[in-house]
Amino acid sequence: MDWVAALRFFRGTVDPRQAAVVCLVVLVACEPIDDPSLERGRSDTAVTELPLRVAEAANPLRNLYWGDLHIHTALSSDAFTMGVRTLPADAYRFARGATIEHGAGFPITIRRPLDFAAVTDHSEYLGQARLADLDIPTTRQPLKQLLAQENRLSVTRAWAETMALIAENGFKLTLPGVDAAVNAAAWQQVIAAAEQYNEPGIFTTFIGWEWSADGGDVTVHLHRNVIYGDERVPALPFSALDGPAATDLWNFLRQERALGRQVLAIPHNGNLSRGGMYRLTDEDGLPLPELAAPDRSSLEPLSEILQVKGSSETHPLLSPRDEFAGFEIADAVPGRRASLETVTGSYARDALRRGLGVLEREGFNPLAFGVIGASDSHNASSSTDEDNHTGKLPMMDGSAGLRTGRAGLGLQYLTPAPRWGSGGLAGVWAEENTRASLFAALQRRETFATSGPRILLRMFGGWQLGPELAADPQGVQLADRAGVPMGGQLPAPAPGQTPRFVVFAARDTLGANLDRLQIVKGWVGKDGSSRERVINVSWSGDRAIDPATGRLPPVGSTVDAAASSYDNSIGAATLSGWWQDPDFDPDHPAFYYARVLEIPTPRWSTYDARDLGIEPIQPIAIQERAIGSAIWYQPPEATVVAAKPALP
Repeated sequence: MDWVAALRFFRGTVDPRQAAVVCLVVLVACEPIDDPSLERGRSDTAVTELPLRVAEAANPLRNLYWGDLHIHTALSSDAFTMGVRTLPADAYRFARGATIEHGAGFPITIRRPLDFAAVTDHSEYLGQARLADLDIPTTRQPLKQLLAQENRLSVTRAWAETMALIAENGFKLTLPGVDAAVNAAAWQQVIAAAEQYNEPGIFTTFIGWEWSADGGDVTVHLHRNVIYGDERVPALPFSALDGPAATDLWNFLRQERALGRQVLAIPHNGNLSRGGMYRLTDEDGLPLPELAAPDRSSLEPLSEILQVKGSSETHPLLSPRDEFAGFEIADAVPGRRASLETVTGSYARDALRRGLGVLEREGFNPLAFGVIGASDSHNASSSTDEDNHTGKLPMMDGSAGLRTGRAGLGLQYLTPAPRWGSGGLAGVWAEENTRASLFAALQRRETFATSGPRILLRMFGGWQLGPELAADPQGVQLADRAGVPMGGQLPAPAPGQTPRFVVFAARDTLGANLDRLQIVKGWVGKDGSSRERVINVSWSGDRAIDPATGRLPPVGSTVDAAASSYDNSIGAATLSGWWQDPDFDPDHPAFYYARVLEIPTPRWSTYDARDLGIEPIQPIAIQERAIGSAIWYQPPEATVVAAKPALP
């Protein structure tokens, strides 16, 4: 069955010719659900509740803070429809280390509290679904009861009805229209929760929402998270109903800034935008000036590149020479294959390269953005650890059985959940844990993304950084004094100088060792074409780069799939490296960013398979990672050249 036929089948409108198949399916479908994770979440994962971080003195060298700026609650229509009943206060309690109830009914706790968080509920029909007396599966019967008492067919039909409702109506569901009073009350609830749990120096909350445009297709994500730097916020969020184009949102942000409000937008993970997130041209390839606005990089200084819905750093079709480009590649709809057309404009590295092209032609860069990771959890939580992952939307992937299809009838083929990741985190280098300091760091792009682990990553660029800094205990202090950090721009060079970079990385103290440390370069060549290169600058063990292929051999693997385990007998606890660009051309722009990979570890689906006693789905293991914001080089006088196609 294809996607549409599956929905029709489970909603009871089956073609009579399928009757024989239906009879066989129903026999299997009437079996009860055998999913132990519905009772206790992970079967034997120890969750260590650690205290919140103590207040630290302001540090001019910046401290590393961990957070999630993309969390939904029952105030979002899709979350409520999928069974979520927790609210903004619950999300902040969870982020601070408290135990809350999952939408599927079991208790969940974060392994380590976050330092900052933002509830970003969808602004479209904010808060209305939970007050509208909707006739949907999760209002007829609590999701916990549905999963505990019904069979696989019942669960799958409830899923199909819910998915069809969202596919046909979006966030409107069956609501008659916008209820401004309900929206305003819900918005005040968001604000009140953020104000209640904000504790300067200890835990920071940001007030915000998600503007959720889709261009008429709910499987296409052109969304942005709008984040405010303090308590000065508008009376109502700006939604895609107020303005459905990114340019509408940018106009709103300009107006907010004119009123003295600190605000920025963070594009949603672009991999599911089908080329729309970073689009700069029309269907004929002609430039669209409104999308290449000179202030775009100020309004959207960051992009989310690692989250539950996969990775959007790059794609194998865009970076065929990057052996690690295929990490957590996800589709919006099962069976909808990616093509060069749909991935172009959807991935960050490609966008950064295209931004250089505009800089070369026009003298400004509309796509000079940094990066963060996030969860995009719709369950008032942030469960980004592979062995403590509890899903994004409870009815779709809220248990091991649902994520793998064991609790439903063929759900592993019908939903994108098996191809989703466990989520990501944002690492921010800021002087102190306050709204003002963290927001300033976000705006200047001194940030990085991880796929979940708390891997430390730091990079500096300059003209006089020596290789000795990589091994110097005072290396960070010296590099900070002589160079610029990630997110920054190199100053103009003296004649004959070439850029130098020093990078530092350390493993998550509760996680896996590190495999390798890389620098990714993107640049515009003399012929005007955009190019990229991945350089291994430091690695664990006694491996050597193969002179024939230019590649570093794999680090190996200690993963035991049956036991869902690994060990740190390979890899390194820390890596640092120095690199000088041998091919630098001062007449053309470039960017450089760091990427560090862990040794292979079990994927969330491998832990699920262990808990369910089934064979794990592929891939069994993944190499989690941290990806830094870029450092840019801009020629003092931009050279205008004819536009050329981007090359791998």
